[in-house]
Amino acid sequence: MQIRPSGSRAVHNRRNTPAKLDLTIQARTGKSHVAFLRKHLIAAHRLLDTGLSELSLAMVGDARMSLLHKRFMGIDGPTDVLTFPLEFDVAGRETSGEVVICVPEAARQAKARGTRVDCELLLYAIHGILHLSGFDDKTAKAFQRMHRKEDEILIKLGLGSVFAPDMDKSAAANAVKPHGETIRARDSSNTTHTRCNESRRASAAKSFGAR
Repeated sequence: MQIRPSGSRAVHNRRNTPAKLDLTIQARTGKSHVAFLRKHLIAAHRLLDTGLSELSLAMVGDARMSLLHKRFMGIDGPTDVLTFPLEFDVAGRETSGEVVICVPEAARQAKARGTRVDCELLLYAIHGILHLSGFDDKTAKAFQRMHRKEDEILIKLGLGSVFAPDMDKSAAANAVKPHGETIRARDSSNTTHTRCNESRRASAAKSFGAR
């Protein structure tokens, strides 16, 4: 369940046409992937009907992600991505948010699945953007819809499917576990594609400064 942070601002969305994405990337680790992520996240944003116009992406290591995972979700250990909605328009759509992605987790999953680390990181970041664009994965149906959208975006970007590259559409649909659990071959207790909330933007942002 999403609980909107009490300190987040409701702002009027003044867009008459789709807004450009104001993207900030903070990378204390994985700096070699920043240019790739910036290019493809801006392109991915253009493919979405979203109110999101401002995004901060933080690339962190296991220690920092574990701290955030415990602080906001109450779960020990690192995870792949955490999403923080920050500002909303009068219709309740997110206009600003922060996404935190774990570089070592991406490296582990890329090695296990035979995919590229930069594409794995991009998958996590797109997942966060989709959460900030009204998507969720709490049910099996919502899970399928969200991950189909991820693959659709990645294919349009010319990168191919990353979430389930070895599965056709029918197989991927049948592989979804109950309660929207991930089909990734990893410990489900260590996987939380999820959205988090915090009452003050600064208290979330300042957490991203170390590995």
